[in-house]
Amino acid sequence: MAATNPATEVFLTHRNLLFTIAYEMLGSAADTEDVLQETWLRWVGVDLDTVHNQRAYLVRITTRQALTRLRTLGRRRESYVGSWLPEPLLTAPDVAEDVELADSVSMAMMLVLETLTPTERAVFVLREVFDLDYDEIAEAVDKNPAAVRQIAHRARAHVAARRPRGEISPADTRDALDAFQRAAETGDLQQLLDILAPDVVFLGDGGGIKQAVPRPVVGADKVGRLLALGMGRIGEGSLRRVQVNGYPALALRFDDELDTVIALRVDEGLITGFYAVRNPEKLSHMARETALRR
Repeated sequence: MAATNPATEVFLTHRNLLFTIAYEMLGSAADTEDVLQETWLRWVGVDLDTVHNQRAYLVRITTRQALTRLRTLGRRRESYVGSWLPEPLLTAPDVAEDVELADSVSMAMMLVLETLTPTERAVFVLREVFDLDYDEIAEAVDKNPAAVRQIAHRARAHVAARRPRGEISPADTRDALDAFQRAAETGDLQQLLDILAPDVVFLGDGGGIKQAVPRPVVGADKVGRLLALGMGRIGEGSLRRVQVNGYPALALRFDDELDTVIALRVDEGLITGFYAVRNPEKLSHMARETALRR
């Protein structure tokens, strides 16, 4: 793509925004890259003189391509081996500074968004995260504005019932990760077990490639036993603090090779969600920082 091409310059100006929209809709960086490529191919065929709002036009193309891809992914995920988790992104510090953006791409919120229908997810993301007006969203999802308002209301209620109970605290997350790291280094799990919520859920995503728990493990006792079994092996590797999807997380490496990304959901000081991504096909975006924008 030549930098002197006007269409290219416009696309590159908005690329990080478009990536963020598509990723929030798909939960997959690899599929997001494909959507952006499809968006680019359509964009270069547009007569720019006929486009009044280039940003809105690009958002519309991206949203439609992401919706098409999301419906395909839904069928693909039905046959996915084990639990499915979003593809983790190594994010830059400025993502964490934008609290609303960080919240919207957190592993916990991305899992909540997975429970929406494709259209609900698109409308929720465009309205609640990117603050687009209803007319603009209607163009993007091919609905009338009145229908979009109803979809937005339904999606907000759905998300509100499932999102973290309080404001997500990076400090609480760091404290919980510290307890996890100390348990791995010392073998003393008690401090970690003390902050497991009674209804804590552990999800492991190996994608059928790496060993992982085949289904969610629920409850402090069961999760505690699982952690006790796995902590010895974890202690043989190296744990490093990283920023994943806007929040502190841990990267587990063996012989300098990334093995697992561990993210947490912490509600009111207690760990309510453990997310361990082991599928190597989902770890490629941990090699470099991903720029996200609103």
